[in-house]
Amino acid sequence: MICAMFTNNISPVLLEIGPIEIRYYGLFFALGAVIYYFVTRGIFKREKLPTKDFEDLIVFLFVGLIIGARFGHIVFYNFAYYFEHPMQVFKVWQGGLSSHGAAIGLLTAYLIFRFWRNPDKKCVDMIVIAMPITAGFVRLGNFFNSEIIGRETDLPWGVVFARNGESFARHPSQLYEMILLWGIFAVMFFLYKRRERPTYFFVMFFVLFYFAGRFFLEFFKEYMVFGEGLTMGQWLSLGFVSVTGLTVLAKRFRIAP
Repeated sequence: MICAMFTNNISPVLLEIGPIEIRYYGLFFALGAVIYYFVTRGIFKREKLPTKDFEDLIVFLFVGLIIGARFGHIVFYNFAYYFEHPMQVFKVWQGGLSSHGAAIGLLTAYLIFRFWRNPDKKCVDMIVIAMPITAGFVRLGNFFNSEIIGRETDLPWGVVFARNGESFARHPSQLYEMILLWGIFAVMFFLYKRRERPTYFFVMFFVLFYFAGRFFLEFFKEYMVFGEGLTMGQWLSLGFVSVTGLTVLAKRFRIAP
């Protein structure tokens, strides 16, 4: 047996009250959402942007996030299972959210809001800065759920996911991604406090660095592969990085408005 630093035998259920379960995943998601709300609201006030825009926009973003993340997970990763068990689609509190689907859902929600309200263009950058906080807490919830596990490793910080019936160590890939996300937030917040940046700078920064990092971290995950030995997450990440990179080039050479 490989010696691991930690054995994850944590129950995903924090508290049971009759038929109601309170799970760590839901708790961390809620905590991340609350922190995001207060950080972003503070940024809006600092930038003298209408807080009314933020209060309305946050509703659009939340709905877009949940729908996009859930359906991204269903379509990209486990369509056959949910096709056979359609009622499981609604059990979001049990985990199963896709970051790629979340990105699509958030973008769609913002575009709908922009068409309806036409807010200041700075809004889109300001709402992105704190997003990695929530996403990082979601990955911490994945760790408590013993899901999105890493590949087998003999590194001293490997984790045995005992609740999955395993006795060997794996990469704690959920925590790797949590660190990546919170690191990106720290850098973006530092850059935000230091100086003015071009419009859409933080959107491009987040997408490029998160999905580039995600592509690398997928090598440590125990995931299905699709041709050429890449995971679904890597193919999706390549798509996001490519589109963003082309957008940056287009703006640099004034091909796009």
